[in-house]
Amino acid sequence: MKEFWDERYKSAEYVYGEAPNVFFEQQLSLFPPGKLLMPAEGEGRNAVHAARQGWGVDAFDQSVEGQKKAMLLAEKYGVHLIYRVGDFEEMDYPQEKYDAIGLIFVHFPSIKRPFFHKMIDSALRPGGVIILEAFNKNHLEYVRKNPRVGGPRDLDLLYSLEEIKRDFSGYEVLELLEEEITLKEGAFHDGLGSVIRFVGRKRVDS
Repeated sequence: MKEFWDERYKSAEYVYGEAPNVFFEQQLSLFPPGKLLMPAEGEGRNAVHAARQGWGVDAFDQSVEGQKKAMLLAEKYGVHLIYRVGDFEEMDYPQEKYDAIGLIFVHFPSIKRPFFHKMIDSALRPGGVIILEAFNKNHLEYVRKNPRVGGPRDLDLLYSLEEIKRDFSGYEVLELLEEEITLKEGAFHDGLGSVIRFVGRKRVDS
């Protein structure tokens, strides 16, 4: 997959646009700035937005091309990011470091998903929040009608409400719903799609 993402991101154009994801932007504004982790951050649009709002942002992705464009975007807007390149298994972040974690269209295989979510949970401090938007299992029907809407073509990579509830059982659910939305995020998220939106606060006693 590294080669796939390097190929996608190597163009001068920001293939998902420079603007942040709408749900992420809306939800992040509800919390006071602190330390934020953005896994699988791609070209950096969400990380740069958060930094512009005063968040201290750590990000990572497996694509060096994504990192290059994220750093250019940060330079354009005069903000600082710490952005590492590597696979998820290689990232070693201190436990309970972050006040928020953003998971925006981060699609893990189902066999690895609980493990990765556990790693994410361990990096979040008690009382911290996760903001997640991902395509749900209904989304395959939308892709068949309009491939330009993007998202995985493999059912195993798509999410369900039950999986979110299971993996983040130690969280107070602030928002959890399936929703049909119109995406306008560059060339590869363009059209009507079906997503899960989740905001959860890690319980202090979890």
